[in-house]
Amino acid sequence: MTGAVDIPVFDGHNDAIQKIAPFGPEAIRLFLDGGTGGHIDLPRAKNGGLGGGLFAISVPSPKGPDTPNDPELRFTDNGYEVRLALPVDEQIALHAAIAQTAGLIRLAAASDGRIRIVRTVAEIETCLATGVLAIVLHIEGAEPIGPDLAALDLFHAAGVRSLGPVWSRPNVFGHGVPFRFPASPDTGPGLTAAGKALIRRCNELGILVDLSHLNEQGFWDVARISSAPLVATHSAAHAICPVTRNLTDEQLGAIRDSDGLVGMNFEVSVTRADGFDEPDTPIEVIVAGIDYLVERIGIDRVGFGSDFDGATMPTAIGDVAGLPVLVDALRKRGYGHEALEKLAYRNWLRALRATWHAA
Repeated sequence: MTGAVDIPVFDGHNDAIQKIAPFGPEAIRLFLDGGTGGHIDLPRAKNGGLGGGLFAISVPSPKGPDTPNDPELRFTDNGYEVRLALPVDEQIALHAAIAQTAGLIRLAAASDGRIRIVRTVAEIETCLATGVLAIVLHIEGAEPIGPDLAALDLFHAAGVRSLGPVWSRPNVFGHGVPFRFPASPDTGPGLTAAGKALIRRCNELGILVDLSHLNEQGFWDVARISSAPLVATHSAAHAICPVTRNLTDEQLGAIRDSDGLVGMNFEVSVTRADGFDEPDTPIEVIVAGIDYLVERIGIDRVGFGSDFDGATMPTAIGDVAGLPVLVDALRKRGYGHEALEKLAYRNWLRALRATWHAA
């Protein structure tokens, strides 16, 4: 690996929790000492300069009775589509989310101060300065909350400071985009009445609303309702890769106008122009995606949203220890030290401060 770790990174999204669950002693030891088999553990995070990020609490979709004979991925004449994931029962989702939240609390407690669950930007800044891994609890898909929103206050008290109303499946709050290429993100209706109430309550509590995985009509509903900056934690530009998961220029314009942020996804199938799930993807593809976002919404509104442990990474990055490779590539592209700091962590801290202070 090339590059020195001279700039800490705050990352907008990872799915490492799924690699640690169910948080038994051996799983916790592997995360702390190395050897999870995924993209992130504590030693590699240190080597790569990861200072913190949003760690996603998420619930797997159930398997339908026809799943074995009905492959989720289907190739079309010019791309692909993935069958929309099945909805998740609220009680099953609540149980799983509580278990994952408790597991992260146990992980931090077992870390001898090397990991901290943070609730404020000041705490993140302290962690970045002292080399402690800062974990922000994020719920990806609000199925554990329920339409009465009672569980939202409970999770907020436990440390949740970021929430995506949907993953790529429907729930009582709205509609996630199915995975399709090439296709528009305009794939169905917007937020339900419960979804609109969820956004308002997140604003009241100071919980960031994540627009990644939300379909276009839901995006515009959030834009009309929310008093906080618009943020997509792990997305990319639809103009470069026309997959449903990505943001159109019009959506990027709304994020810019709200002084929000886009965390650039490293997933190869949402960054390559051909949509291929090809690990042998040059690092320049990620750099070009960042260039486009910077051109459209400004250097102050772009960050990293890797999707580590939830997607195929470019071989050049590989895992969290490869973050300096991306920083070096951006430096060679012409980004100066101040711009790199903004992309790596300062823009995230600004967006979080603007959102969390709204509480």
